[in-house]
Amino acid sequence: MTFSSKIKSNYQPKRLAVKLNAKGEQFVVKGHPWVFSNNIAKINDDAKTGDLAIVFSKNKNRVVGLGLYDGNSPIRIKMLHSGNEKVEINAVFFQRKIKEAFEKRNYLLKTNTNSYRLIFGENDGFPGLIADVYASVLVVKIYSEIWLPYIEIIIPSLQQTSKAEAVVIRLSRGLENSKAHQLKNGEVVYGTLEKEVVEFVEHGINFSANVIKGHKTGYFLDHRANRKQVGELSKGKTVLDIFSYAGGFSVHALANGAKEVTSLDISKQALEIAIQNGKLNIYKGIHKTIAGDAFEVLNKLIKRKVTFDIVVIDPPSFAKQASEIELAKKKYTQLAELGCRLTAKNGLLVLASCSSRVLADDFLEINYQSLASSNRRFQLVLTTQHDSDHPISFPEGAYLKCGYYRFINER
Repeated sequence: MTFSSKIKSNYQPKRLAVKLNAKGEQFVVKGHPWVFSNNIAKINDDAKTGDLAIVFSKNKNRVVGLGLYDGNSPIRIKMLHSGNEKVEINAVFFQRKIKEAFEKRNYLLKTNTNSYRLIFGENDGFPGLIADVYASVLVVKIYSEIWLPYIEIIIPSLQQTSKAEAVVIRLSRGLENSKAHQLKNGEVVYGTLEKEVVEFVEHGINFSANVIKGHKTGYFLDHRANRKQVGELSKGKTVLDIFSYAGGFSVHALANGAKEVTSLDISKQALEIAIQNGKLNIYKGIHKTIAGDAFEVLNKLIKRKVTFDIVVIDPPSFAKQASEIELAKKKYTQLAELGCRLTAKNGLLVLASCSSRVLADDFLEINYQSLASSNRRFQLVLTTQHDSDHPISFPEGAYLKCGYYRFINER
């Protein structure tokens, strides 16, 4: 099998000399992967997206790192390497990075799991690039034009490392509209794909992902460990999975012997996928679905005095920019209060956030204050972050946080 010629770029990157100001230098020396435009003191006038930036210190004229120039982003240089060690950015460099990333996933792949994140963007040294594996299918999502001159050497290495039989390219919205390439979102650039819905295994539980049209790369792998945890706690329980999407928490609960599971999501299509994912497994419990706005539905359930042994609230990001942080905090407060009222006596409430701009300490404090105001006794029994295939190498990389709250000594 051969790779599509569309992954080849006509642009030959240049080498740029970039001098930073003191603040920019401080960030790079500490290993931060982003250089913002206002941290650049001097740069070539003819810089183009994808050019290799040789980053120099403010005063001593020494190299402090290498990155890729992005003229379309306020993060003007996305770092590939920090330090003054002499490094060539070539196929060997990227192969080594991919091998290092794969080795970090060894522990996970020794479990009954064949779906994992092989490349987690900046955290694995590939800013603006994600690579997820679903069984024998590799999905590469590209968020920036900086990678267009390099994917010809990166994608074959990802395929060889993952031993994928098919490779699908997914593009960010900005890249979909870009004229700098010939790629199409959802295009198969290696091998053949019989069906766009691919089945895979997560800790022994069967799932599926639409790798062509699904959100992100088709599924959300970061919550894998939390789904397993909730599943193991669900035997004989009633479970409410809010913002369920494709039913990750729901299916783990059903497969682990939950008595009744309710999946709630605004998307009817997502709920249909959740039902199908459930049917890929053997279970005896009842699987219900509710389509609607979470806040409205939860208030209706509360009016009906419905409660559940386990309530999981895993909303989408509420703060994609700084101006949305305060509104996001209000929504997290509302959800914690609603979740508390829906959790049965001595039940478990699981609250999660994927808003990187809302820090973990702030999120946990919001939950604590919201639950404390309920006058119910509770205990924070567990806090978690991403699963092991989402390593964290810089502060902003730690977007996912989750708290498990057990209500105690209730009669």
